[in-house]
This record gives sequence, C-alpha cells and structure tokens, in this order.
Amino acid sequence: MADPSSYRPRPGEVPDSPGVYRFRDEHGRVIYVGKAKSLRQRLANYFQDLAGLHPRTRTMVTTAASVEWTVVTTEVEALQLEYSWIKEYDPRFNVKYRDDKSYPSLAVTLNEEFPRVQVMRGPKKKGVRYFGPYAHAWAIRETVDLLLRVFPVRTCSAGVFKRSAQIGRPCLLGYIGKCAAPCVGRVPAEEHRRLAEEFCEFMAGRTGAHLRRLEREMREAAEEMEYERAARLRDDIEALRRAMEKSAVVLADATDADLVAVAEDELEAAVQIFHVRGGRVRGQRGWVTDKVEEVTAAGLVEHALQQLYGEERGDAVPREVLVPALPEPVEPVAQWLADRRGSAVDLRVPLRGDKRALLETVQRNAQQSLALHKTRRASDLTTRSRALEEIAGALGLDSAPLRIECFDVSHLQGEDVVASMVVFEDGLARKSEYRRFQIRGFAGQDDVRAMHEVVSRRFRRYLQERQRTGEWGTGEPDAPGGREEAGPAPAERVATGPDATGADVTDPEADGGQEAGPAAGRPPRFAYPPQLVVVDGGQPQVAAARRALDELGIDDVAVCGLAKRLEEVWLPGESDPVVLPRTSEGLYLLQRVRDEAHRFAIRYQRGKRSRALRAGPLDTVPGLGESRRQALIKHFGSVKRLRAATVEQIREVPGVGQKTAEAVAAALAQAPPTAPAVNTATGEILEDAENG
Repeated sequence: MADPSSYRPRPGEVPDSPGVYRFRDEHGRVIYVGKAKSLRQRLANYFQDLAGLHPRTRTMVTTAASVEWTVVTTEVEALQLEYSWIKEYDPRFNVKYRDDKSYPSLAVTLNEEFPRVQVMRGPKKKGVRYFGPYAHAWAIRETVDLLLRVFPVRTCSAGVFKRSAQIGRPCLLGYIGKCAAPCVGRVPAEEHRRLAEEFCEFMAGRTGAHLRRLEREMREAAEEMEYERAARLRDDIEALRRAMEKSAVVLADATDADLVAVAEDELEAAVQIFHVRGGRVRGQRGWVTDKVEEVTAAGLVEHALQQLYGEERGDAVPREVLVPALPEPVEPVAQWLADRRGSAVDLRVPLRGDKRALLETVQRNAQQSLALHKTRRASDLTTRSRALEEIAGALGLDSAPLRIECFDVSHLQGEDVVASMVVFEDGLARKSEYRRFQIRGFAGQDDVRAMHEVVSRRFRRYLQERQRTGEWGTGEPDAPGGREEAGPAPAERVATGPDATGADVTDPEADGGQEAGPAAGRPPRFAYPPQLVVVDGGQPQVAAARRALDELGIDDVAVCGLAKRLEEVWLPGESDPVVLPRTSEGLYLLQRVRDEAHRFAIRYQRGKRSRALRAGPLDTVPGLGESRRQALIKHFGSVKRLRAATVEQIREVPGVGQKTAEAVAAALAQAPPTAPAVNTATGEILEDAENG
C-alpha cells in the first residue's frame, strides 16, 4: 500500500487549467482516469488527510504510485480525452458499464449496392443505418416480416444472393412477394435502394406519408375496378398498422429523444435507456456497473452519456436527451453532444407532462433491472459460497457462517421502539425464521441498550430450548430478568401480536405464518444458533451484543457490526474496523443482510404506528372483539351516534349483553371526542366523520 505523499506533485507544479489526469500503480498500469476544470484544485483533493477521503477514493490513492496529467484547451476536449483514455486503458477504479447482454439492432446496409435488412449485434459499422436496440431478436424479425410486404427489401446473405444470381432463380421470399428479387434483375439497383430508403424512413417514425400514399393508391385502384390490387394495398396498410402497434405512441409525433434513468445503491448502479423516435419507443437497453469510485447520480448520468454516444455521429444522437440529473457542469457535456450530432442537443431534466411521466417509467425499469441483477447474483451458488468464505476469512472464523442473524433497532424520535431479526442460511433469506421484537425493558431512545436487550432475549430463548430438549447439560441457564422467558410461547399467527419474549412469530411475507411445535416435525422458535450475529451499527452496538452473549455464557457465536456510513465491519474489542474491498462478495452479502433487517424493522415500526393512529375508543373495551365492534358501528352508523346511545339501545345490537353494553357506554363517556373532519377542497366540516 503506497503512501500518497510519496508521489504528490510539488506545489505549483500542477497547472490551473482544464485537463485529464491518470493515476498509475507501481507496475505502470493506469488505474484511474479523471477530468477537471482545474487540474490543480482537483488533484489537491486526492492528497488531503486519508481519514477525510471516501473509502473508495482512499483505496485508489493508496493503490496508485504516480499521477500524470495532460492539459487541454476546453472542458469539451477534456471530456472527449477522458472517454478515449477510459476506452483505451480500462482503468479498474473507473465506473464501467457492462451490458447485461449484447442487444440486437435492426440494420440496413446502405453501404452495399443492394442494401440488406438484417439483425446485427456488436460494434456499429460505417454506412449502416441502425434502429433499436431491441430487447429480443424475435421482436425485430416480427416487425421486419410485416414490413417486407410493403418494402420488399433484400434480407438474404451474400452467399444466397450470389447463388440466386448465378442460377437465375430467386429464393423463396422472391416467389412469395417479400423480396423484390434484385438478384435476378426484377428491379434495378436504383429502385431497390429507393425501397430500402423508404423502409428506413418508416422505421425512423415518418409513417404518416407512407400510409396516406397507400390509402390513395388503394382508392384509385378501387375506382379503376382493379380490385385485386386494391385488396393487396389494403393488406399492406393493415401490415404497416400492425407494425406500428408494436411500438406504442408515448410522446407527440416527430419527437426524437433518448430518456436515461439511473437506479443505484451503495455498491452498484443500473442504467436504462428508452430510444424514442417519431414519438414511439423504438428501442431499449440497459447496463449495470459496480461503483468502484465515489460517484453521484449526476456523475453516473455523465458516464452513461459517454458510453451511449462516444462512438455515435449524426442522427444517432437525438435532438433531446432527458435525464434524471444534469452533469456538473452541464455545458461541456451538452456541447460535446452537439458536436457529435452536428446541431444543438437539448440536455435537460423534464419536470412535468408526458416526458416526465415517461422518464418515471424508465426509472422503474432501472430499479427493476437492478433488483433482478441482485437476485440473480444472490441466487448463484458459487457466488454465495465465495461470499461466505470471504466473510469467514475477514472475520477470522474457523468455518463459513452458514447461518447469519442480523439485528436492527427502529423508532420514531424515541417512540414505538422495535427491533428486527432476519436470518440468512447459505447466503439466502429464510423469511420463515424472521422475528420482530418490542423493546419493553426501558422507555426512550437508546439504540445500544435496545440492542443488548434484543440479543439477550433471543439467546435466552435459545438456551431454554436447549434445556427443554435435553441438550443443556447442567442446571438452568442464567436468565436475568427471566420473568418473560418462562417457556416456549404457544403457537400463534403473526396477527395475534408479540409472543412471551416480545417477538412476533414470523414474517408476514413468509409462506404459512403458523408456528408449529416439535410434534409437527418443525423445530420451535429460536432453536437454532447462528454462527454469526450481525448488528446494524458500529462499535457501541457490537459491544452491546457481545456483552449480552457473554452474560449468557455463549462463546461460540461470532459478532460483527456493519456501519452504514462508510460500510466498515466492526469486531468486538477492536479499535480499527475491517475494510472489505468494494467489489467483495462478502461485503455485498453483509449489506444485503443489514438492509433486509433495516427494512423489516422499519416495516414493523410503521405498522405499529399506523395501528396506534387508527385505534379508537372501542379498542379499549375488554371482551369486545372486532366482529362486535363492526356490528356496533354498522348498527349506529358512526361512533358519534353510538356515543349518544343509551345502554338499552346498545343492548339491541345482536351479541351485545348488559355488561358489554355498560362497558361500551363507559368507555365512550370517558374518551374525548375526536376533532371533526374537514373537506380540504371545500372547507366543509363533516359532522358524521367520527366513524371509528
């Protein structure tokens, strides 16, 4: 690991000009390329105190052994040179988007004497007109098959074309009318090129003129009583309309735009692009990248634009590029795009209207793409095994932690304090083992104390299960404050609330939701110990969890914490954290576990708060269940009318006896009336709004 001060440029050596810089490692390999409006100011940021640098930046500058720079005239030149060097050197610390797959495009080879329509992948070639890309090759072939009725352009390979010309007989498409058969001279080269150009115009979105021309010719043929030709033209019009239906109209006619959206988390980012031509979505593509450098959403957008248009010229760069965040500064990027197009490009963030709505759709696609990528990555057995091995190595464990439990605490300004426990086995979530806790040992906000309580309660139940099944060898386990650990709680569903430990039985997302006892062939709650306990937090939370285990005499369960701000892994008793590489599968798994525990805790805490807000005076009546509460509201129409009723009137409700009616009347008399509801549109007070 190099000391950045060993290769820091001398004061005044770096020019205060636009330029591009390269960091190299000890072997001379370029590991990072960047651009700057002022090289002096930008490079000075890399050579400050290491403690003040972002972990990704700190890793890069300690890996590097030298830095060099090139001065340019403008920021636009810097942008172009940065893109060229990233393509040339493939630096390991730069954001590099990787295609999920090689997206196919519809290509028309206008550089040939007899242009050909075909599906093409890979780098673009000069003189070839491209449309798309498309998600699937079959979507292109379906569209082409419909359009060949109207534009019978050649689709055969060079070998088939040459063979047909030699024997003087066209291929099957020539016989069925889906090729003009220029190979045997049915149409001259000029006429075939005109068909290819009309095909390109239609695919580019200029569809109205072709439809109007065909409709005019159909009417003329019908007037001249050429009914067979009119029928063929009618079928051609229908084929064109079916082809148009395959790409829905999303924006005003003649709108040419690319919409770019970014979805990201701490480690990865996904980009989705919709290509709109002539108001219709003509193509879609996307990438996923590892965030190996510190980068904002605006930076991700800039990298995506470089990837999209770095090799493009002319009409391949649209008139509008709509993005969720503008690069900083935006002027050089906009000028770079305009230079590549040959005319002005409107690079902006849409704020309202159809374009904003479509960008939100693209954003949802990006989020789904990132989620799908993570699901595929998590489900891969080899990747999961490597992640568990990396965690074992980093934490000094004797074996891979096949069962990991993670705890998180959630509250709202010290109120409704709850905690969650999620379980991952073999690197996969085990939702049937999830548990939820209410913090009952104290009031107020104290995450460290709450973490100690939750871990203690979880492992006290584990020790009691061992004792009950005979696995515990001597005496009863130490259970401070053991009034709540009198034994295993009865089987119940989540909806019934917390069990004897304050922990809900299972995750409502999981299948089933019923806790079966040992007689049913399933282990009781908290029966299995984990090999690793992960807590959401830093040193204080880790120390609290370790102390809870020590108090119970458990020394065979490892503990670590994952601090969210810098993604550092903390171990008990250690003054310095364990820093896993940003590309580590082990860190990725720990983050998934931590984020799932956080999600589960937040969901439980919000649910409790919502139920408290919905609670009414009838909820406090002992022995009054949901069915009879609903019956009372249905009978009287609202809580306000029920409050005004006498005990005798309440007794008239089926199922409500004298004692229950008296309890209802007493509860409503003691409860203060709720404030009347107000119609926010008219200001009208709704008299009967109190409905329970």
